[in-house]
Amino acid sequence: MQITAAMVKELRELTGAGVMACKKALVETDGNQEEAIEILRKKGEATAVKKSGRIAAEGIVYTAVKDGKAAIVEVNSETDFVAKNEKFQTFVGQVADQILTTSATDIDAFLAESWALDTTKTVKDELVSQIAVIGENMNIRRFEKIESDGVIASYIHAGGKIGVLVEADAPNTDDVNAAIKTIAMQIAAMNPQYVSRNDISADELAKIKEITIDSALNEPETLPKPVLMNLLTKAVDTKAWSDEDIAIYEEKKSNLNYLFNFLSKEAKAAVVEIALNDKAEILENKIFNGLVEGRISKQLKDICLLDQTYVMAADGKQSVAKYLEEVSKEAGATVALKKFVRFETGEGLEKKEDDFAAEVAAQAGM
Repeated sequence: MQITAAMVKELRELTGAGVMACKKALVETDGNQEEAIEILRKKGEATAVKKSGRIAAEGIVYTAVKDGKAAIVEVNSETDFVAKNEKFQTFVGQVADQILTTSATDIDAFLAESWALDTTKTVKDELVSQIAVIGENMNIRRFEKIESDGVIASYIHAGGKIGVLVEADAPNTDDVNAAIKTIAMQIAAMNPQYVSRNDISADELAKIKEITIDSALNEPETLPKPVLMNLLTKAVDTKAWSDEDIAIYEEKKSNLNYLFNFLSKEAKAAVVEIALNDKAEILENKIFNGLVEGRISKQLKDICLLDQTYVMAADGKQSVAKYLEEVSKEAGATVALKKFVRFETGEGLEKKEDDFAAEVAAQAGM
């Protein structure tokens, strides 16, 4: 019987096995799909189907750097035990090496390209084979590449739990490389979102400001006293509070710092409602705007790398920007950070939680 491409495609979709494995199984069974599936199961090729339904949220991040190119990839497994397995780590290293030379820009394209160590397979075919051998679901989740004429540093933390690549426009000297390596360590530890404030879009800044304003108005006890006093007076004058809360206010208003410890939840909610309704008016208050700008500045210091306190600062105060100024002075040339990539294993993924009671009950037929 002639084995068509459509038959191979259908068997592959049913089993998750590689193209060549599916074709060979169909040839051996003269096109009988059920028997071909049985052959693939016996050979372990089809085990990936069942395993692919399981959550793979462990794994490792791996980096590779060579000749001005760098790659970072996250490959997931189901358990931390497998993530430490030598076969698994070897496979991830091979994946990272191939990413260095790939022209693919997304996971689907990468999985479809030929596996560099055996061009009769695709990357997806090799992944499926590794799932069958290792015995757990695995997933090449994401990757990024950097190509640079400057300096590229990589850092792996905790055996692959976190991986970082950093690119800098700088002279390629040992001292500069060492300095950029410490910046990679900073990124791993402090998890910034941007290199500098200039990288934040106007829309994102506007969003940060809006959230900060609403957050302040929802915490009236933290508002500047003149603003808070206006809100409290309005709550009393408009009878937004109960008689009991008004009485408490009259008794405790000499110390606004502790007032909300005595007022009811309903009283605080009423003040919040007044504040939100009066937002436009409150935004005209210079003191309130100063509070908002101060809170925004603190947030930006947390999320912008150059604004962060350098983790190895001798005085505990020096910023990353100031540290790089020192590095530039010693190098006799500007050392400017251009880009960084930080992957943390399993971030954003659902973790598997074992219910041992349910497992025992299932095995006992309960």
